Amino acid sequence: MNWDNLPLLVILVLSVIGNNHSVSIAALLLLLIKMLGFETWFPYIENNGITVGITILTLAVLTPIAQGRISMEGIFESFKTPIGLVAVFIGILVAWVAAQGVFFMKGSPEAVTSLVVGTIIGVCFFHGLAVGPLIAGGMVSLIVSAMGIFKG
Repeated sequence: MNWDNLPLLVILVLSVIGNNHSVSIAALLLLLIKMLGFETWFPYIENNGITVGITILTLAVLTPIAQGRISMEGIFESFKTPIGLVAVFIGILVAWVAAQGVFFMKGSPEAVTSLVVGTIIGVCFFHGLAVGPLIAGGMVSLIVSAMGIFKG
């Protein structure tokens, strides 16, 4: 047995136990890619996977607009209610925090493993979503910066 596959196998088992299909599929695909000898794909997936994933997520979010279920009038109406205004503010804040996470993770690779482990635990056992590392990285970046210990 190749012990290099053990972390992915553990993640696969935990995601199946936690009934998280997204993580199960991701772990299984990575194991298949590895076992079929397509390791040369890993740098491409690592370098472009977040962009592709965010693009697909954005595609899903914009679909109601494309279908006509959300009109320009509906968009403008969202700015007229307190909930709509709070949602716009939080959307801006979370997008900014996630961007800080990308910068932080590039500058602090030692934090990436911890963020991934935390995200896997959150996804598998607390029914979270795997978008957590970017936001978590941004939050860590803000906390670490406020504490004055960010190195980059």
